[in-house]
Amino acid sequence: MSPYGSQSMIAPLQSVLVRRPDEAFGAADPARWHYTATPDLLLARQEHDAFVNTLLAHGVEVAYHDAPLPDHADALFVHDPALITDRGAILLRMGKPQRAGEEEAMAVTLAQLGVPIHYWLHGAATAEGGDLLWLDERTLCVGLGFRTNAAGFDQLAEALAGSGVALVPVQLPYFDGPEACLHLMSLISLVDVDLAVVYRPLLPVPFYQLLASRGVRLIDVADEEFATMGTNVLALAPRECILLDHNIHTARALEAAGCRVYPYRGDEMSLKAEGGPTCLTRPILRG
Repeated sequence: MSPYGSQSMIAPLQSVLVRRPDEAFGAADPARWHYTATPDLLLARQEHDAFVNTLLAHGVEVAYHDAPLPDHADALFVHDPALITDRGAILLRMGKPQRAGEEEAMAVTLAQLGVPIHYWLHGAATAEGGDLLWLDERTLCVGLGFRTNAAGFDQLAEALAGSGVALVPVQLPYFDGPEACLHLMSLISLVDVDLAVVYRPLLPVPFYQLLASRGVRLIDVADEEFATMGTNVLALAPRECILLDHNIHTARALEAAGCRVYPYRGDEMSLKAEGGPTCLTRPILRG
């Protein structure tokens, strides 16, 4: 079996990359990084350690991305600089200017893990991992907004040419504007092939219709839990998932749908910094 390949959001998670909160995260200027407040580094590290322990308890192999990235607070969110395919890694280009440079650091860590680089986005293209949702192993939905642009979509299509993967563009709303983080996966997380949590008011109609045509049942996240990233759910396996502990109603709805839910505390590393459990992880191998 190949040690890499993650063309799914829900296949059993076998290995994952994380980054422990570092000094850059603890020193983040809220105005510059669009955080609600400066994170408490000690508490953030405690939260992250507990989060990693949850992954380990479920048999997930955890590797650390510790390449130096001074003045890169968002580097904690390792989901965004790369996409891991059956052919290897596609290195993306950050749409948030402060995150430029994370791609090269990610390439170093992936090389250490034995993951080949299949393609680098270049030129004017931008794409972030939070905008890339595998609806199934051969369908990649690409959110087009402030973080991922049309050139990024075109280069992803070039990178995946001949692999049998179809790309579906999903136009994202303006919402809170270019400074805020609104990825496609801010609006939806798959927890099984036929089940997803969503924030329906911001779902583009063609995307909603695609989900309906696939028979995907939607669990609606309420306004107050959309604000606490109730839509940001990490599937460990079909109907086994991790989400922020503030999202009690979403957790109950998931359990009513037959899911096992593992809440985690993320007041410092998640709520202050716009990054939930999916953002904190870059799956290397699912299957």
